[in-house]
Amino acid sequence: EKSLRLFSMMAQSKVEANAVTFNATISACAKGAKWERAQQLFSTMAQSEVESTAITFGATISAYEKGGECEKALQLFGAMMQSRLELNTIVFSAAISACEKAAQWER
Repeated sequence: EKSLRLFSMMAQSKVEANAVTFNATISACAKGAKWERAQQLFSTMAQSEVESTAITFGATISAYEKGGECEKALQLFGAMMQSRLELNTIVFSAAISACEKAAQWER
């Protein structure tokens, strides 16, 4: 909650968010199992024309994983595979964990 309040305060203070602040807030949402809010931030980031990074994708996939949203995690993983971003072990681990938590390990 505190990270979301601070992120909102940035906008109110007219401080422009960047990839680092978005990533930190999305990661906080993942840790708090707030996948819907992480998804909103991911979308807001694109609308704000802030470029997503591998960290952005990994944190959002992790938020889906913690929320038991395997399909959403895999869809975002697929989108990352089609982007120019380099896949890494963190992103693969989050996607695998999402499937495991949803009892869909055979995917």
